[in-house]
Amino acid sequence: MTREEKGQIIDVLTEKFSQHNHFYITDASGLTVAQINAFRRLCYKAGIEYGVYKNTLIRKALEKQEGNYEELFGTLKGFSGVLFSKESGSAPAKVIQEYRTKLKGKPGLKAASIQSALFIGEEHLTTLSELKSKNELIGDIVSLLQSPAKNVLSALLSGKQTVAGLVKALEERKSN
Repeated sequence: MTREEKGQIIDVLTEKFSQHNHFYITDASGLTVAQINAFRRLCYKAGIEYGVYKNTLIRKALEKQEGNYEELFGTLKGFSGVLFSKESGSAPAKVIQEYRTKLKGKPGLKAASIQSALFIGEEHLTTLSELKSKNELIGDIVSLLQSPAKNVLSALLSGKQTVAGLVKALEERKSN
């Protein structure tokens, strides 16, 4: 690979890192080409971009980013793949877990960056898969805000029959 080709890949990676709020670095060592292609198809179906890159090129692209990614540099060893996700920070973790049901233990999670928060190590995979997206959080907040109003309305509406019954009973007593 020539310097020009490497420079082009670094530029492409730099742009991808800057355009995506969420990315995961995986350990794909031990996977065959067919297995990597199957994983890539699964990522594509989930709207996630997956690519395998040289560690030095990933590092140089990360060095060009705003923010401090030095903690990730220690994970850039062996065979590394990068998952890029624009929408959901948990989607790549879910795809990794889904693929692992087919192939035990692979691919491994080296590190992840969710909105510039860094997660290093395999032990964070379950936590990352349970993260809610921005839209899910907004939906939760809206439903929490609507809940008290719904309760008041339902109490008023259900009490309408009770209040009407009481008024009618009082009128009947008064007339008797």
